[in-house]
Amino acid sequence: MTEDRRTQLAENLAQVEERISAACAKAGRPRDEVTLIVVTKTYPASDVRLLAELGVRQVAENRDQEAARKAAECADLPLTWHFVGQLQTNKVRSVAGYAGIVQSVDRARLVTALDKEAVRTGRELGCLIQVALDAESGVRGERGGVAPDGVAALAEQIAGAQGLRLDGLMTVAPLAGPYAGRELAAFERLMEISSDLRGNHPAANMVSAGMSADLEEAVAAGATHVRVGTAVLGVRPRLR
Repeated sequence: MTEDRRTQLAENLAQVEERISAACAKAGRPRDEVTLIVVTKTYPASDVRLLAELGVRQVAENRDQEAARKAAECADLPLTWHFVGQLQTNKVRSVAGYAGIVQSVDRARLVTALDKEAVRTGRELGCLIQVALDAESGVRGERGGVAPDGVAALAEQIAGAQGLRLDGLMTVAPLAGPYAGRELAAFERLMEISSDLRGNHPAANMVSAGMSADLEEAVAAGATHVRVGTAVLGVRPRLR
């Protein structure tokens, strides 16, 4: 059974690799400018092991309870864990224990909590500011995230935090607002915000955008990282 699953994952990874390579070629970008992060939520640790054997080094989860258990089971593997879900401050201690990068930083209180935990454990935690392209000024997005005009202040807070590293930006293609159904335009807007951010924080050059359905648009816009789950692992089992 494991061998069948390994073959299936290898085939799926190869197809995703072809898609990324083709998108890079079309955009005139070198293939090595785009990093694949495999979103392993709802899938077992055994799949994470197989992915690691197949060369995957970056994996993402969105629920701490599941992620903490899986990261512990796979602690011997050379993986970077990305936390991509909306993060409550009461889960920060756990998440800071295994995540290398938190991609969903969207409010000052969360920055403070992450910094405190990173300092306490002597770790440096990478942070991406989640940008909500469906949010008005001062309001959080439907799927988390800070409005575009809140990015600069949050960036300053992260950059000034002792235990945190400002790595860049993340977004999820919005389901509502002016960018609904316009993934390429949404990702191009994120790149504009990234360009502004790099004016003050040159090292914050990571742009995480695009998933199974819209990774081509993300690559065309200039994303450095794509987060792919279904196209690699298959349609998710329903959560009971």
